[in-house]
This record gives sequence, C-alpha cells and structure tokens, in this order.
Amino acid sequence: MKKICFIAQFPPPMHGLSKAVETLYNSNLNSAIDPHGEFKFEKVDITNNKNFIKNLLKISHSKADLFYFTISQTKGGNLRDLVIFKLLELQHKKCLIHLHGGYYRQLVDNDMAGWQRKANYKAIKKLSGAIVLSNSLKKIFEGMIDDDKIFVVENCVDDQYLLTDQEIEEKLKALESEKVLHVLWLSNFIRSKGYPFVLEMAKAEKERVDAGGEKRFHFDFAGKFFEDSEKDYFESCIKENGLEEYVTYHGIVGGEQKRKLLKECYIFALPTRYPNEGQPISILEAMGNGMFIITTNHAGIPDIVEDGVNGTVMDKEHDAVNCYGKLLNEHELSLFIVRNRKKIKKFYCQNEYIRKMKDVFED
Repeated sequence: MKKICFIAQFPPPMHGLSKAVETLYNSNLNSAIDPHGEFKFEKVDITNNKNFIKNLLKISHSKADLFYFTISQTKGGNLRDLVIFKLLELQHKKCLIHLHGGYYRQLVDNDMAGWQRKANYKAIKKLSGAIVLSNSLKKIFEGMIDDDKIFVVENCVDDQYLLTDQEIEEKLKALESEKVLHVLWLSNFIRSKGYPFVLEMAKAEKERVDAGGEKRFHFDFAGKFFEDSEKDYFESCIKENGLEEYVTYHGIVGGEQKRKLLKECYIFALPTRYPNEGQPISILEAMGNGMFIITTNHAGIPDIVEDGVNGTVMDKEHDAVNCYGKLLNEHELSLFIVRNRKKIKKFYCQNEYIRKMKDVFED
C-alpha cells in the first residue's frame, strides 16, 4: 500500500487551503478512515512555524513513498519551503506540491531576491508534479516544470454544506414570494477580498429606499476579523452611513448556522482582488446552494464563473453602484439557482475532488 505524507496546513484556523487538506485527509482514500482505502496517510502539520525543527525531523524519519506538500505564497513561508524541498531532495524522496492560490509565480519572478528566485526554479524542476486549481492557473508553473507534470484539481464543496435537492426546491418556491432578497458575503475580512465594495452596494440600496423605493435587498456578512483595523473599518462604515437596518454581521459561522445562511441567501458577493486568491471555495459553495454570483475576473475565478451565465463577473472598471444597478434589473434568479447548482454537483462535488486527487496520487 502506497504511503503518502501530507506536509500541509490543517485546521485551525479554517480557510480554503486547510479545509481542502482536511477533506482529503479524512476521505475514504485513507486506509485509517476506510478499510478499503487505497493509501496510508500520515501528516506533518506546518501551520505553526514554532514546530519547524520538529517537523523537519518528522519528514526526515518518514518512510512515505510520496510527500504531498501545500506550498506557501509568501517570501517568509517560501524560505521554510525551500528548506523542506532540500531535505526531501537530499533523501531522494518524491514530492508533489499543491498550490492553493494564484500568486506564486508573481512572488517568485517579481518579489524575490535573485538567489531565492533561482532556488525556487531549481527546486520546482526536480518535483514529481505540481497541482493547480484551474486550467488558467497552469501557466504559473510553465517553464519551471514539464507540462505533463502539471495537474489540475479543482476545489470542491464539502458535502455538509451542500443543501439537499429538497431544500433547493424549497428555496426556489420561497423565491416566488420573497420581497427582500439576502445578499451574502462570506470570507475572512481582508479589504482586498471586497467587503467594502459590498458595503457600497448596501449604501446604494439605502439611498434608493430613502428616495422612496421599497427595500429589495439585505446584506449579510460572515467571517473572521484577523485585524482590529478591519473590524473598526467595517463597523464605522455601517455607523457613518446609517446601514444598521441593511447590514447584519453573523460572526464566524459553521454547521447549521452556515447552512441556514446558504439556504436563505439568493445572491453571493465576493468581488475579490486578493493577491493570493486561487479558486474560492466560498464561491463554489454559493453556486452549489443556488446563488447568483457577483465576483471578479481575478485568479482562477473565470474558470468557474461565466459572466451572464453564473452571475456577474466584473473587471477593474466596474464600481459598486453599477453592479447594484445590474442586480436591481436581474429578474431571472431562478434560472441561475438551477444552473449553478447543476454545475457544482457535476464538476465540483466532494467525490469528484477525491477521485481526481486519487488519480494524481496514482500517477
């Protein structure tokens, strides 16, 4: 039985990368989880850099046939990665990397000193393979590693956060009588992920209602604040613009609370320009649960969201008021609910993700 050592970030904290790693590690591929599993998994959790020396010893002593490594997209994290690459090379161990983002090549080519850039090119060339999140992101490793060693494995929606077919039918039926539609923003609170843009949409809704219109939209936010400055900015925007009746912050959500939001909201907004973005799982979750998507043509997003087909995909020229205007004139949300749900169930479900990872592990 093939042994695979995960060198990766496991929850907590919970984010796209750590969630994807956890889903894979706890899948039926793991013989410790399922007696019929094809592989024996072990892990080295690299979330906390204080354990760096201990982790190097674990890697050094591992008898795994393959090391599955989720690499960093920061200069400091990359220094750690280079040490791990060198250790694996010296011990003649096979390494497969998985990039959960779209910033790595820009980091290497534009943000690193010459010696660090050369070290990355040398290390990547010697790998057994590299996994990216979409076809458009394959270019990240072009010229660094042979094309036939670049694999595409899209992110997936965790089964626990995918509404049942019956719940989707209930959602469609409820849409017929909904007077106020809920718009959801669900992510970590980082400004470049676009939450100020969504607050501007809420401001536009308030201004329309103040001018005599009926309320059409309510804006729901959920996620974690990593910096007090982000929380202060978010709260001050609400207070200064009088958005208390238009915006609700739900905190960090999971389990049934998250499922409830996914069922009650019909529009999902993530107008992200976050440099490290790859293929946001939150967008996949929203599509799988029947939401109209508002997002950008950034990173690997255009591979999953097509403008006018799955929602609205903005370039840098769009502003919040124009986007809000388009949303006001959208009268066929039910078509997007059905179309987006169907796409996710076919191509981005958990079983499909695990199947594709199995194929890569066996390659």
